Amino acid sequence: MAGSALLCAAVLLLLLAAGGAIPPPEEAARMARFVLHNCDWGALATLSAQDGLRGRPFANIFSLSDGPPGPFSGSGVPYLYLTDMEISVQDLEINSNASLTVSLAQTPYCKKHRYDPQNPLCAHIIFCGSIVKVNDSEAGLAKKALFSRHPEMETWPKDHNWFFAKFNITNIWVLDYFGGLKIVTPEEYYSVKP
Repeated sequence: MAGSALLCAAVLLLLLAAGGAIPPPEEAARMARFVLHNCDWGALATLSAQDGLRGRPFANIFSLSDGPPGPFSGSGVPYLYLTDMEISVQDLEINSNASLTVSLAQTPYCKKHRYDPQNPLCAHIIFCGSIVKVNDSEAGLAKKALFSRHPEMETWPKDHNWFFAKFNITNIWVLDYFGGLKIVTPEEYYSVKP
């Protein structure tokens, strides 16, 4: 399993080191797909259902994947592996609406170029939508996407009742250059390859 994780990291480094690998700023939909595909985790924000925080924003880190590593192998769908025991999942059971932020700051790209994570050139994407459990026909795809990048997940305690879910995207904002956010529709997003 450690070898698989190293292979995934090596492929990512090669992809990010390749000339022209980062889409140009005028291709916002492609940038959104590229950033999601090259990120292994994101910050998921929910509206808290917990005592003392009810109704307030609550952000938490989750591992994710849109498909196995490698160019053009991503579906664009952010898949997650969740349990009802997790505090943010408890929030989602009350209100499934959420936002998800992913950033190239977690990859070698921004460090290599000395971009601070807040620098717009260190691209980040904000998705809004909802979390839904995947159906049986999609579970195999979600499992392959997640376990190929996060092999440790296969060994997580079975008594936690893990399930596969996806982020159902309704809105997308891209910050990858100076001048403010760019809006990308889900239709534009899913029509391009990273």
